[in-house]
Amino acid sequence: MGKEQASGAGPNLDELRQRIDDVDSKIHELISERARHAQAVAIAKGGSVGPVEYYRPEREAQVLRKVVARNKGPLTDEEMTRLFREIMSACLAQEEPLKVAYLGPEGTFTQSAVYKHFGHSVNALSMPTINEIFHEVESGVADFGVVPIENSTAGFVSHTLDSFLMSPLKICGEVELRIRQHLLGSMEGLDKVLRVCAHPQSLAQCRAWLKEYLPDAEQIEVASNAEGARRARDEVGTAAIAGDAAAEVYGLEKLVADIEDRPDNTTRFLVVGRRLFPASGEDKTTLLLSTAGTEDAGALHRLLEPLSTHGVSMSRIESRPSRQRKWHYVFFVDIDGHADDEPVAAALAELEQRAQLFRVLGSYPKAVL
Repeated sequence: MGKEQASGAGPNLDELRQRIDDVDSKIHELISERARHAQAVAIAKGGSVGPVEYYRPEREAQVLRKVVARNKGPLTDEEMTRLFREIMSACLAQEEPLKVAYLGPEGTFTQSAVYKHFGHSVNALSMPTINEIFHEVESGVADFGVVPIENSTAGFVSHTLDSFLMSPLKICGEVELRIRQHLLGSMEGLDKVLRVCAHPQSLAQCRAWLKEYLPDAEQIEVASNAEGARRARDEVGTAAIAGDAAAEVYGLEKLVADIEDRPDNTTRFLVVGRRLFPASGEDKTTLLLSTAGTEDAGALHRLLEPLSTHGVSMSRIESRPSRQRKWHYVFFVDIDGHADDEPVAAALAELEQRAQLFRVLGSYPKAVL
């Protein structure tokens, strides 16, 4: 036969490939045009300033929402937003990439959250602890930091909440990452697994699976899943719980995939920076509050009453010891809306009058996907 022929009377494969080449050429030119416009924005804002000065999370969230709204397939919303995120990331990094600190080492879910939110055209800085992420951003070494805040199975990350008590940093965004936990190792079967190393959160997320399939294996808590993967690479009889990135970085096999107890296992991460940003239209505000004392019955109810009065929805509340005196607590509260929105602003003004401690930790775009 001559040319390859597609079934039916449609165009042959050579014609289809030529059409794809033509589309690729148009896409290339449009991406280059977008990059030139991004350069013009940088020049209009002063030209010599760093990328952190013209990074706009609220603008990026608006762009991605439009991507989802106009997407008609065949690519999924997740795939389309990932492609546009990478385009925006590359355009922003033309002169100098953003520096983003994350909980390392390389191969952690926090690093994956960095790339999901900022794209791959950033300089990702691995930090050994959450406290050091805050320190690097506070000192200006990093432009932003990404820290885990809660998991849908294992709950809040107390180290992150406690870091906000002493830090002036603001919350600039949030990332929701579907967490797929795998049992990684270099042994031939589960009967060769003597110990499992993982971050405490990951052990908690896989508790039922471990009890059923590895009841006799020692469970060892480590600082990160990547550290567990490193040990699994170097130690005979050691397996790790981690994700795809760690498997690739440390050269481990997936002994069993997707061992998390819940199929919707998701971790929420916060992006921290040194300033607040304008509203995006679909936002969330996080507050740090305390009452005058826990001995006063109804004090928390009275403190939060302005939210109900002004029709502001509270989506989450978490308490932590204040570290000021025993049995005294502070409350981390998530509400819908931006601090500049009229009903939210009115509610916050009343809250500030009632609270012993009142801080707006951030108003930021809700995670798009």
